[in-house]
Amino acid sequence: MSAKTKSYERFPLARRIEHLTMLLSFTTLALTGLPQKFPTAAFSVAFVNLLGGIENLRSVHHVAAIVMMLGTVWHLIVFGYMSYVRRVRLSMLPSLQDAKDGVQALLYNLGFAKSFPQMGRYTFEEKMEYWAFVWGTAVMVATGFMMWNPLATVKFLPGEAIPAAKAAHGGEAVLAVLAIIVWHMYGVHIKSSNKSMFTGKMSEQDMLHEHPLELADIKAGIAERPVEPVALRKRQKIYLPIAAVITIVALGALYGFVNAEQTALTTTERQIPTIVVYVPQTPTPAPTQTPTSLPTETPLPTQPGTASTPSPVVSSLTWDNAIGAILQNQCSTCHGALASGGLNLSTYADAMKGGASGVIIVPGDSTNSLLFIIQQPGDHFGNLTSEELAQVVEWINAGALEK
Repeated sequence: MSAKTKSYERFPLARRIEHLTMLLSFTTLALTGLPQKFPTAAFSVAFVNLLGGIENLRSVHHVAAIVMMLGTVWHLIVFGYMSYVRRVRLSMLPSLQDAKDGVQALLYNLGFAKSFPQMGRYTFEEKMEYWAFVWGTAVMVATGFMMWNPLATVKFLPGEAIPAAKAAHGGEAVLAVLAIIVWHMYGVHIKSSNKSMFTGKMSEQDMLHEHPLELADIKAGIAERPVEPVALRKRQKIYLPIAAVITIVALGALYGFVNAEQTALTTTERQIPTIVVYVPQTPTPAPTQTPTSLPTETPLPTQPGTASTPSPVVSSLTWDNAIGAILQNQCSTCHGALASGGLNLSTYADAMKGGASGVIIVPGDSTNSLLFIIQQPGDHFGNLTSEELAQVVEWINAGALEK
């Protein structure tokens, strides 16, 4: 059998399924995450419309995130089994030799070294990519939790942590997508056309080029450590119960991750509220008689029973010149793009729609406006100052005008 036709198993079926699951979840996260990072791009608008709106896109993004977290838990359980029970070599751990291989590969590519470094089970490039994925997953899970559960986050961190998490989440997403397109796609599928993650096998010729040290171990019969059946069963009895407990705890933590709050996961159907038009109601004055000729300097007498007409509240405050900036400055952390409780205060139209609790602004009636009722005690997370609240009250009583 020639070197081209002879092949060796590189990845068993379980590893290939795990890789395919992570591939699909990562691709879905990228396709549904980048439109949220760049919402005005033509691709983003078209893709959001294709999925039927931003809420559907976010739901798909959340499902893909859950799949990736489940895949991560499974990977950790398998890692524990392979390292403790099977006692396989931890060949993915970085070492000083990887640094030497990287330097030699650079010198070879620049023409200063005569030979390319010979590497074993995993090359230094594969290790760098693997640990970059580990780091990226940790960052995305941490920042994703903060955005998914903002109220739980601000119990331990300042409110500024939410927009910071959003910036880190989006930046890491762009970096990960670029790494896959530029680094992984070229190094694995273009330069060498490596299909082993899909077929599970690699030809002897490719092994000789990519992993010559591993090929030498395979031919010498020392690539895998033999495991005694008695020792294997003993370690299985110890590890499997521990793995079961770890799995239950991890699934419980994941359930809490997803269901700790209803602010981001559950979408409240927005309804167009009934807006009460501000029309000042005044008593009808009693009819007056034609006054007799009196000196111009003498005031006309007030007829009995005549009531004075109260003047409507007049204010120069509008949403555009003051109120919008106040609410966006104080409330955008939870009621901006996150729309906590279904309430978005980014625009006048969204603010007048209200949220899950109903309309929050009743033009002409600050006392019965939910915005004032929540802010007035002074203990709300994004509380207005007394001066800002006074301006909001004045604006509402004057009719809550936009311009």
